[in-house]
Amino acid sequence: MSALISSLKIKKANEMLFKTILNHVQYFKGFVYQNANLLESYNDWTFSEPSIVVEIRSRKGSRGICGCCRQKGSGYDRLPTRLYKHLPILGLTLYFAYSRRRIDCSSCGVKAEEVPWASGNRQLTETFCWYLASWAKVLSWKEVANRFSLGWDSVFGAVERAVEWGLENRSLDNIHALGVDEIARAKGHRYLTLVYQLDKGRRRLLWIGNDRTKSTFHGFFDWFGPYRSDQIKAICSDQWKAYLNVIKNRIPNAIHILDRFHIVANMNKALDKVRIEEAKRMRADGYEPILTNTKWLLLRRSNNLTENQRTSLNELLEYNIKAVKAYILKEEFQRLWEYTSAAWAEKFIDAWCKRVMYSQIEPMKKQAESIRRHKHLILNWFKAKKEFSSGIVEGLNLKAKLTSRKAYGFKSVEVQKIALYHALGDLPTPEWTHKFTG
Repeated sequence: MSALISSLKIKKANEMLFKTILNHVQYFKGFVYQNANLLESYNDWTFSEPSIVVEIRSRKGSRGICGCCRQKGSGYDRLPTRLYKHLPILGLTLYFAYSRRRIDCSSCGVKAEEVPWASGNRQLTETFCWYLASWAKVLSWKEVANRFSLGWDSVFGAVERAVEWGLENRSLDNIHALGVDEIARAKGHRYLTLVYQLDKGRRRLLWIGNDRTKSTFHGFFDWFGPYRSDQIKAICSDQWKAYLNVIKNRIPNAIHILDRFHIVANMNKALDKVRIEEAKRMRADGYEPILTNTKWLLLRRSNNLTENQRTSLNELLEYNIKAVKAYILKEEFQRLWEYTSAAWAEKFIDAWCKRVMYSQIEPMKKQAESIRRHKHLILNWFKAKKEFSSGIVEGLNLKAKLTSRKAYGFKSVEVQKIALYHALGDLPTPEWTHKFTG
């Protein structure tokens, strides 16, 4: 008998200690932690493995909060007890058990009360939702769901909640540099327009627009507002005409920096076109197929080639053919980015374009004409002291594409947007979550 009493005392002491810890890390005003038991079932619920169930009750005399208007009201009756899944502890699943009051609200009538540990009718606690959302930045949503024995939709709900809160509470002050680009959202040339903040020390996704049109980009500035738009000092974009027109119209005083990445990419396309056309002509004329399998020898930077590839490239450069001449012109253009003075950079561009126009290589001549037309935008990179690089935008876009792959299971474009904001938005979190998700 004494052994049984002693065992009960130990159990009671352990339970008191557990409740003390819970109150220390997560105290809910107006509510009390009651029994805490290790169970295999609770009421009508049967667990797949032993779980800790902590019963919660409202304090005597406390008034509930209406779930609609958030005003306090007197109790009307109680709903059946429900379980709220909380953070796992020591490898065990932890549930809160609570019977919600229905509140007789003077404004809304009889409504279910709002509880501080869960939002709406969610069966996961707020703390657990934020914890899942933090894991979803590291692992795919499916892997997070498997790790915590949840459905994919539960993880998505946690991420959605984190994104909604973050977008509502983020600051849009002190934004002075922007970058705009697009990523494919589906087959059939369907895109999302992404606008980033590029300020030093704060690089994040600001806004996502459906499609890639002039009106889409106008939509960003409509959302951003005229006051914030006037604060923009620099913006990076590619040379798509719609981007150029909207930027000139909406933020005419900002330094518009042409996307270096796309300039190089377009030049590579021109070079590859020269290679393909010349390879066909050489085959038709019966010459040795020296351009076969040389695409990446010509398109990659020389410092990215292997030793064998460099040897093959050096052998190819001994031939006096258009593809080699186009390659040399492309490599010469890379010297532009080494200049620090906009004036000297302009002289280099003029001299390079002149050489290209004398080369009689049509695809490269078209690139030279395009560079001449947009020369002032290219030179803005030097005027901005090279502070804003299109490489930043491309780095963020690469992360955006990886996010799209990591969060596979998208059911709609809206789900894809939530995943992108979650991964790239640098969104704030409530202060109390830091000890759980840090």
